[in-house]
Order: sequence, then structure tokens, then C-alpha cells
Amino acid sequence: MAKLETSLIHEGEQFNTTKSVVTPIFQTSTYLADDIAAFAQAAAATKSPEFYHRHGNPNNSQAAALIAKLEQKEDALVLATGMAAISAAILAVVKSGDHIIAQHAHYAASLTFMRDFLQQYGVEVTQVDQTDNEAFKNAIQPNTKLIFIETPSNPNLDITDLAFIGKLGKEHGILTMIDNTFASPINQVPADFGIDIVVHSATKYLGGHSDLTAGAVCGSAEYIEQVWRRSLLLGASLSPFDSWLLLRGLKTLALRVRQINENALALAQWLEKHPRIKSVTYVGLESHPQYALAKKQMKGFTGMLAIEVDGADDAQQYQRAQALLNTLQFFQNAVSLGGVESLITHPASMWGAHQSGEKSNKPSFSNGLLRVSVGIEHIDDLIADFETALANL
Repeated sequence: MAKLETSLIHEGEQFNTTKSVVTPIFQTSTYLADDIAAFAQAAAATKSPEFYHRHGNPNNSQAAALIAKLEQKEDALVLATGMAAISAAILAVVKSGDHIIAQHAHYAASLTFMRDFLQQYGVEVTQVDQTDNEAFKNAIQPNTKLIFIETPSNPNLDITDLAFIGKLGKEHGILTMIDNTFASPINQVPADFGIDIVVHSATKYLGGHSDLTAGAVCGSAEYIEQVWRRSLLLGASLSPFDSWLLLRGLKTLALRVRQINENALALAQWLEKHPRIKSVTYVGLESHPQYALAKKQMKGFTGMLAIEVDGADDAQQYQRAQALLNTLQFFQNAVSLGGVESLITHPASMWGAHQSGEKSNKPSFSNGLLRVSVGIEHIDDLIADFETALANL
């Protein structure tokens, strides 16, 4: 069996039917059929790469085969965005009258989809503390069909016990699903712990260059066919060019993520000692309350960290957070994460409109909290950037 780095270069090459070393962009909406029988076969096939783009595309097929290999799943489907992947993946599991167990801490759009959209259609959602295994167990109802988790969570960087969730799902006949975006399959393979379904915003680490939007769903072949059939109706197809960009980004995934891991740990250790930083949350620091669990289920600790600037009160923290964000040069103020460039955002500003004010429903974000996505720049430059900016607060 080929090693991971080799698979990143060669997996799915059977979908490149040309003599080109690099798979070309199949920029077409439809495909010729040799005869009526061939046309009928293509029309009926699941994810046919040569029928009509909404059904499939050679670029999409190759990217999906590679991501399925990375996540150690039987099959995968790539879609237009991370939320297209998450919504189609969940809709392939639940119907009116069903129940989902989720976390308090999820990507904001995922929470909105579950708490607002799904509940309008009769799907019940219970949110629990992801750090409390018993809370998941106690939330199970007779109609529970799905446990949806995200670890590390965005932006809190809390950890969910994958082995516990995988076992819990199997014991009760409940499907388990994870948003593995923050970790990437380089750092964490949920299949190792019995998790059934893996979703990604491939816009982030998988693409890695901040030049595409894409999503991915991984699972059994039978389940992926169900997701695909829903995607046909939802119209969530990934464009050939974005799929080609995703393939290009995936080739260097292992190299990028390992460098990002190294940079993030070094930066987190440096920030933890700085007097102007009130707290640093990074799953690779021994000070993280779930460090032992993170070390047990993760191969690397990602490029995501959260810092809270010091301040006499909430207003001063906000002012200093904004000043820091505006002074940094290499850490650019932009949404998204997982690219080769370092980014920094202010969660309270980005997600303030989504917060309900009820702590039991959503995590609250301090006005001094900043989410940092570390890139592949030289670590000396990244530290120097923070050192200069913090000195000017």
C-alpha cells in the first residue's frame, strides 16, 4: 500500500484518461455518448464522470477518490462549499421526526443550519458540552439518528473524545459524523476511532491556497450514493476548475500541514510567555485542559490557535485586540483559515450576529479573543511580527 505522500500525488489517476502528466481541467457541462446504450448506462450510474456535470466530472472524481483515501473511507463526494457538504451529508441521514446530538461549539453556519433550518422541518437538535462524554450519552433519545461533532472546535479549540463517540454510536445504532476541517486528515483520521462519516470544508487545509471554495463528504459507498442523490437536487456541484485547484492543493497537503504544525506550536509557546497575552489556547500546549486527549487522538496539532489579549476590562481588551489586529503585517485580517498565508480574525465581530446570548446554546466569545491561522512563513518572521505589534499596544 502506498504511503500517504505518494497517494497525494497518484491516487485517482485512473480518472485522467489523457496522456497529460497533470490532469487537465474538464471544462465541459456535458459529454458525448457512443450510442443509446452507453448514454443510458451513464445516465443511471452513480457519480458518472462523463454524463452531465451535475452528476459528475473527471476532476471531481479524482479529487473525491484522493480524499476518500486520506480519510480511509470507501468513497467520497466533493461539492461546491463546506456548507454544501455538511448540509447534504446531514440531509442524507435525517428526516422529520428525527433527533440529532450536536455540540455547543460548532462552526456558526453549521449551528444555524441545525438550529434554524432543520428544526423548521421537524428535526430536533440537542446541543451538549463536547468535553463531557456523559452529556452525549444522556442526550440519546429513541429517535436519535445522528451524533455530529467537530474537533478541535471552531474557534474554542475544545476536543471531543473520538473513541468514546465512535463506540457510543456503534452501541446504539446511531451514525456518527465529524467536521474534520480544523485537523485535516494529516493530523487526525476519525475512521481510526470508528467515526462513520467525515465532512470537510475543503476550502481550508485541503485546498490550502485561499483560491477556491469546496466541500467533501466521506463514508461508505452506499451512504455517499445517498448524499450524491441529494446533491443532484440541491445543485451543489463543484466546478471543474475549483476541483482542479483542489487536486493541485492536495499534492502538497502533507508538506504544508507539517510546516504549519511546527510554526503554530513554536508561536503558541512564545505567545504563552508574553505579558500582554492573557491566555493562549492551542491543543499542542501542555496547558490546554485536554492536551492528553489531543495527544492520544491527533498526530499533529494543526495551525489554529486562539489568543486573548490582556486588559483591565472588556472595553480595553477589545481596543487592544483591534489595535493588535490592525498592527500585524504578516497576519492578515481575513475570514477563513488553513492557507499558506497566516490570517487572524476577531470572532466576536465575525460571529456576534449569530450569538443568541444564551450560554447553553452558543459559546460566548470574549472581546479580547483573536483566532489565528498560522501559515508556512518563516517562524522567525511570524514571531517578530507579533513582538513588534504587542510592543506598540
